[in-house]
Amino acid sequence: MSRLLLTASLSLLLLVPVWASSEEPKAKVKGPITVTSETLTADNKEHTALFEKNVVAKTTDMTIHADWMLVYYNEQGGDVTKIEAKGNVKVYREGKVITSKEATYFADEEKVVFTGSPRAVDGENVVTGTKITYFTKDDRSIVENSKVILKNKQD
Repeated sequence: MSRLLLTASLSLLLLVPVWASSEEPKAKVKGPITVTSETLTADNKEHTALFEKNVVAKTTDMTIHADWMLVYYNEQGGDVTKIEAKGNVKVYREGKVITSKEATYFADEEKVVFTGSPRAVDGENVVTGTKITYFTKDDRSIVENSKVILKNKQD
């Protein structure tokens, strides 16, 4: 099946940034986001867009892969209110990657919740837990039942 290409003019606030870093937090994605998938089902009554099979969402500095992605948007202006991603979720940004079975972005709370064996990797450093909640505005994260592996630079 041919892949669909949607250049969203919606200001998708998609999972930015998805993990803590030493730099200043970035508030929102600027510019369009391009989402490709094998299937797109738009429901204007419910204000949702469902992307299925081989979903890839790209911004200028981030790429998100998932089997399935449901985007909720409001009636006024089409702003994104919530995004659910399921199945083999992988988020790549600035040489870092976070993987999980599911991820949900809540625009009003400016947070992303990763569940289903979430794992964040930055070089040789790894953080795992049962749930990772990342607060994008504060550049802060909470990891439940955490395990952290930090490699010394001298090793």
